[in-house]
Amino acid sequence: MIYLDNNATTRVPQEVIDAMIPYFGETYFNPSSMYEAAKISAAALENARKTVAHFVGAEKSSEILFTSCATESNSTAIRGAAMANPARRHIITSEVEHPAVLALCEELEREGYEIDRIGVNERGELDMKAFVKALKPGKTLMVSIMYANNETGVVFPIEHLANITKSTDPKILFHTDATQAAGKIALDVSNELKNVDFLSFSGHKIHAPKGVGVLFMRTGAPCRPFLYGGHQERGRRGGTENIPYIVGLAKACELAEKRIANNDRMTALRDRLEEGLLKIPYVVINGRGAERLPNTTNAAFHYIEGEGILYQLDLEGICASSGSACTSGSLDPSHVLRAMHVPFTAVHGSIRFSLSDETTEADIDHVIEVMPKIVENLRKLSPYWDNEKQAPRDMSLIVEKK
Repeated sequence: MIYLDNNATTRVPQEVIDAMIPYFGETYFNPSSMYEAAKISAAALENARKTVAHFVGAEKSSEILFTSCATESNSTAIRGAAMANPARRHIITSEVEHPAVLALCEELEREGYEIDRIGVNERGELDMKAFVKALKPGKTLMVSIMYANNETGVVFPIEHLANITKSTDPKILFHTDATQAAGKIALDVSNELKNVDFLSFSGHKIHAPKGVGVLFMRTGAPCRPFLYGGHQERGRRGGTENIPYIVGLAKACELAEKRIANNDRMTALRDRLEEGLLKIPYVVINGRGAERLPNTTNAAFHYIEGEGILYQLDLEGICASSGSACTSGSLDPSHVLRAMHVPFTAVHGSIRFSLSDETTEADIDHVIEVMPKIVENLRKLSPYWDNEKQAPRDMSLIVEKK
């Protein structure tokens, strides 16, 4: 099997599993218990907190909150800030956020909040003029902009956006969903990202297990708990901490720091894949020309359906995706690609390939080898394709349904 869907989830390596195993067995104690044996679990929790703090560049380990996933982290930051700042009812986000942010903003909108969703250009880059115009000193509660897009890999200028936000009004809170950036881009909330108040990411995107996430909460940033209960996580999240998974996350963060130094190899593999795919007629790379993650390629194959491509790739033992795993069950075209104004002849035929450090040149070469035939066969079935001419039909006769 060739696994090229690492933006959906990643394999848990043996080093992470080995770090977790003791905390399922001989060291299974609740870290909040008072007896001596439980101090081992408590120490493991705090050591993991220090490791994750170092991973994001936080000066204080107390600024790290462990959650169940990035979705919970996002909800804690946005909903928690809203509860702590009831006088401010305006939130700025982007049109291409993950559903974990967009769905919450829709709910807040139903509750009376004003939501500004900033658009992007055809490369997937944020409309900076619209962003600056949307900021409302004294009224804006929060800006929530993702660090890197999960579908296209386009990286947003978070440092610049946060600086603009704070220079406009220091009381506007800034949150970034760094789920796809973590482990691929070095994070430093004490320097470059010093104006970021909240930063979220999930363990299973960086080779930790599913079911554990992180929220960096800068000291002094007003935020109410999302989950109420006991005193855990310094009163910021009720519920007994998941020690085995938190320990696994910390180990994954250690390994990820080493992988970031090897980004040149990842970029070279991504570029090799794109060069091969672009040899197929009527293929474009969504987001090409923008700053992107080193591991992500989103290729648009005009005049065919992505579901058909994925099915054929699966028969070849290749795992890829048509976009976010959280929306893969929907027949609607990607909201990210729609925001980028990808033509309707390609919006349903866009495939995301997301690599990891385990991806090899042989893996990439096999994809490049099989894709031309897959595309050729599927285009034979397309109503937009002229098989005799081996070219698209007269597109002026086709009217896009609104």
